[in-house]
Amino acid sequence: MPALEDVQVGTELPAREFTLQRANLVQYAGASGDFNIIHWNERVAKAVGLPNVIAHGMLTMATAGRVVTDWVGDPGRVLSYGVRFSRPVVVEDDDQGATLTVSGLVEAKNDDGTVVVGLTATVGGDKVLMGAKAVVRLS
Repeated sequence: MPALEDVQVGTELPAREFTLQRANLVQYAGASGDFNIIHWNERVAKAVGLPNVIAHGMLTMATAGRVVTDWVGDPGRVLSYGVRFSRPVVVEDDDQGATLTVSGLVEAKNDDGTVVVGLTATVGGDKVLMGAKAVVRLS
């Protein structure tokens, strides 16, 4: 875990790339109980105007949040985490799937021992999450 005194506004968290494949969508559906057909049936996804099957929004959010939990070392230190979904993550039916690239930056350091981390999450250069922020207790 980073020490509070070593973290400043502007501190960058290590960026990560995560691969999301169709198998991950099946696993998430089983764990969450969210079997919405747009997450597994290409024909239906396209029929409702999507470019293809899309990842669950909460799977995208949770995957991006790993940048914060990996950095802090203890998920229990994350006091709050929120995002706005700005674009779906399209997951092709191939060996590559979608690559979610996530970076983080400390945006505020508070007197109570917490920091605010802003996250940037993109797929193919397009932002898929907006306003992604976590409040983390470092001391």
